Amino acid sequence: MKQYIVAFLFIAFFFKVPAQYISTVYEYMPAPGQFINLSPMGTPEGTSTITGGISGSLALGAFGGYVVFGFEQPVDNHPDNPYGVDFTLFGNAGLNWSEPAIVYVMADDNRNGLPDDTWYELAGSDHFFTSTRRSYRVTYYNPGGDMAAAIPWMGSNGEEGLLQPNPFHTQPYYPQPIHFPAIDSVSYSLCGTRLPGAVDTTSPVVVNSYPRTFGYADNQPRGSAPYTLPDNPYTAQSENSGGDPFDISWAIDTTGMYVDLPVIDFVKVQSAVLDHAGWLGEISTEISGAIDVPPNPQIFGPGHCVVVSDLPLILQQRDYPLEYAVFLEGRYTPACEVVWSTNQQDAWVDNANVLHVSESGMLEITATLVGDPSVSTTVHCRVVLDQSVHDLPSSVKAIVYPCPAGGSVTLDHPFSGWLKLYSVSGAVMLERAVKAGKNTIAVAGLIPGVYYFSVSSANQVSITPFIKK
Repeated sequence: MKQYIVAFLFIAFFFKVPAQYISTVYEYMPAPGQFINLSPMGTPEGTSTITGGISGSLALGAFGGYVVFGFEQPVDNHPDNPYGVDFTLFGNAGLNWSEPAIVYVMADDNRNGLPDDTWYELAGSDHFFTSTRRSYRVTYYNPGGDMAAAIPWMGSNGEEGLLQPNPFHTQPYYPQPIHFPAIDSVSYSLCGTRLPGAVDTTSPVVVNSYPRTFGYADNQPRGSAPYTLPDNPYTAQSENSGGDPFDISWAIDTTGMYVDLPVIDFVKVQSAVLDHAGWLGEISTEISGAIDVPPNPQIFGPGHCVVVSDLPLILQQRDYPLEYAVFLEGRYTPACEVVWSTNQQDAWVDNANVLHVSESGMLEITATLVGDPSVSTTVHCRVVLDQSVHDLPSSVKAIVYPCPAGGSVTLDHPFSGWLKLYSVSGAVMLERAVKAGKNTIAVAGLIPGVYYFSVSSANQVSITPFIKK
């Protein structure tokens, strides 16, 4: 009899893989954004699309917008899960395009089936850097009107700004009462952990929003099935399902101390960035679904990684403080040290982790874990010394019409130069010279979608988007 029990347990352990997806959405509170009030992804209708699979679409808006959901069964923090991953979240991230969100988990301690106990943040790769702001509160103010308009916001530290609309979405970005009656029609506040933006608009080809190393939603692109087989969060490769894998063991309390949760019942995903990506609009998280990861002790891999805080895209100072974090099995270990190296002979990092440079050019900095040279990371930036920012190519605006375009468009351009027509994925569709003034450009052969013109001269560049209908 004992033999049959052992055999049954073996089969149950290795073949219990009916996928467990989101079953219930408990709360949806978006921040303003370009997809808000658009059905279904920017209205409560969109919450049903992220249940029962991973092909939905729910927009959380700008910083602070969030959704709370649960699975049919509790999610175990199982030691035999691949790479320690307990569940994977999927969004619409792409190559060099991330709109990261903080993820929180909760156990149903009072067993009432509601997310009313204690939230624990899953500390991602950037949590311990000084650029990450905890308990950051933003108040958004309704500009009114029935069309898209800039939305004023004010941060808890006195910062203020405008959430700018873009030409592709013309509906009001502030949540409207018809969809969100619980949101105040004058202003409302959202609070959470804020990450700095990593937006790069220096290239005339595409706008990039670079991903974090691990531990954030809508951060990495989807991989391939089976989606119950996660990626290793500590490697740069997408080995399996892609998306964003999460280990419940990353949970921390409000003091920043790690906590051990054997099981969780609820998940909260909250937009973490307050930044603008040029003509692409605000950085705003989108969620398409989540999946529970079943145990499989035969799948394992490296569990250590080194993370270095972001460098400026263009470094114009000779001394720059660096920060790094070492994670062992996903947990921050401040006692670990790194060795620094660079690709420039006269660039070096001192014992206080301050970078010193003396020449311009492309700089690579590598941090290697002391005692384990297989664990390292490399960051890059462009060093420009003894040169004004005004000496660098400047960006100017052009006008394109009609938009949406049919068979041709007119590009009214302030200077002559070399034009490249790009798809939103960065593919070059057309190249030609243009003159200052009005240029007629045939676009009849393009499939419907978003495109943009880039025109460059010796010291000027313009990027102008348009829609092909």
